Amino acid sequence: MLSIIIPTLNSGKELPATFASLMPALLEGTINEVIIVDGGSTDDTVNIADDAGATIIKAETKGRGPQLSTGAKAAKNQWMLFLHSDTELEDGWHVEATQFIKDQDKKTTDASNNNQIPSAAAFKFSLKDKGLAPKLMAKMVALRCALFSLPYGDQGLLISKQTYDASGGYPQFPIMEDADIIRRLPTPVKILQSRAFTSAERYQKEGYFKRSTRNLYCLAAYYRGLPPEKIYQIYTKSSTS
Repeated sequence: MLSIIIPTLNSGKELPATFASLMPALLEGTINEVIIVDGGSTDDTVNIADDAGATIIKAETKGRGPQLSTGAKAAKNQWMLFLHSDTELEDGWHVEATQFIKDQDKKTTDASNNNQIPSAAAFKFSLKDKGLAPKLMAKMVALRCALFSLPYGDQGLLISKQTYDASGGYPQFPIMEDADIIRRLPTPVKILQSRAFTSAERYQKEGYFKRSTRNLYCLAAYYRGLPPEKIYQIYTKSSTS
C-alpha cells in the first residue's frame, strides 16, 4: 500500500487532473491514502480534496518543505509518494511503481542484504505543453538526472519510510527542499520510465529561457551555501518582476 502526499496552496485549477491520474491506482488498491497538506488556500482546493476523499491537514507552516514534512509524519504506509499539486502521472505509472517497490522490498528482506536501505525513485520529467521548448526542457532534465542523479520535486519522489528517515526527511525550507533531500539519500534515485506531466503555466508566462535560467541560478546558489531563505527571496522577486 502507498501513501500519496501532496502540498497545496490555491491549487484548485490543477488538482483535479492530479487526482484523476491517481484514480486507477486507487481502484486497484495500490493507493489507500491520499494526504493533502494545505498552506492556507483561498480558492476551492480544500473542497476539491474533500470531495475526492483525501485526508486534509492544515499546515502550521507554509512552504513545500514544511508541508511535505508534515505529510510524511502523518502517512500510515511504509512507502510514500510525494507529488506536486500540478503534476499529473502518466497512465500505467502505478504498475511500474509497484514493481519497483516489490524489488526494493525483496532486496531488504534478503538474508544477505540485512543492512541494505531501499532506493528511492522518481518519474521522467515532462511538461503539459507542445513545441520545441518543452521538449528541450525534458531532455535537459533527463541529462541532469543521468549525470547527477538529481530529480526535482515535480518528478515526484517514491520513497520508503526507512529511506526517508535515514535521510533526515524534508527540511523546513521554503525552497530547494527537493535538492536537499536528494543529496542526503543513501543511494542514487532511480528514474522510472513513466512520465510526470507538470503544468507549463509558469514557463509560458515567464518564458522558458528566463525561468530555466533562474532555476539554475537558485540551484547553484544552494550548492554554494546561500541560505534557502535568501534564495527564496531571489526566486519570488524575479518571478514577479
